[in-house]
Amino acid sequence: MSSKNPEIRIGDRLVGEGHPVYVIAEIGINHNGSVELAKKMIDGAVLAGCDAVKFQKRTPEVCVPKDQWLIERDTPWGRMTYIDYRHKTEFGASEYSDIDRHCKERKIQWFVSCWDEPAVDFMERFEPPCYKIASASVTDTPLLERLKATKKPLIMSTGMSTMEEIREAIATLGEDNLALMHAISMYPCDVKDLNLRMIPNLKATFPRLTIGYSGHETGLTPTFAAVALGATMVERHITLDRAMWGSDQAASVEIPGLVRLVSGIRDVSASLGDGVKRVHEKELAQAKKLRRANKSTGATSTH
Repeated sequence: MSSKNPEIRIGDRLVGEGHPVYVIAEIGINHNGSVELAKKMIDGAVLAGCDAVKFQKRTPEVCVPKDQWLIERDTPWGRMTYIDYRHKTEFGASEYSDIDRHCKERKIQWFVSCWDEPAVDFMERFEPPCYKIASASVTDTPLLERLKATKKPLIMSTGMSTMEEIREAIATLGEDNLALMHAISMYPCDVKDLNLRMIPNLKATFPRLTIGYSGHETGLTPTFAAVALGATMVERHITLDRAMWGSDQAASVEIPGLVRLVSGIRDVSASLGDGVKRVHEKELAQAKKLRRANKSTGATSTH
């Protein structure tokens, strides 16, 4: 991997400098435990031209503190304990097999962020092309070590993390097959808090790593700016309806917005060019038509 052109391979795709922006539609747990809703979101991601969809996988007994298990709360399925609610929103082997088939039929990549080691062991049966490391897991060294042991490419979000915590995580994971995503862990995040200049900061600080952006804002414009600032991967939460039940829905993009988002990302990427000044052939005709010749030298005026 060249320091001038960092890239990682996700399945059959090269992701990084010089390649099309890799767009991830984060379904997460916005499916609310429904495979049919998940399939509709997958279809929306395909329609929009996304490169991948992503889910989240937790083992509730590992991820939920025991003192919270029996706390009751209102849910779409009625009042139940928190541990039962967490199980309701988790897909098992049968559901993920269905999702795997659907994604293969739709020719879109899929993978997950695993929140605990048993979740990694569970997901390995599906041979995902990579794994995502959530911002909340940056300091979870045992999980990082388990993910590294899969030898798959890893994409790590950097929300709620100090630069020292990011460096420590990279020291655990190694720089090979690793990408970082600038993120701010607020849902939704106010535009004034996005700090998009961290993208070139991360690129300068970790020149051997592919750098992307995981956004939780409500609009589209900051994501376009992230691409202009050098993000080679983009992740946004998606939903069928931002008013649906769930803590991530309000920070998600509905499918019509996702179509505009991907189209805009492609336009921004196409517009950036290589930064080398040159006169386009079509400009020459304009120069001949609009510029006055400098009679003393024969050169065209620069004014």
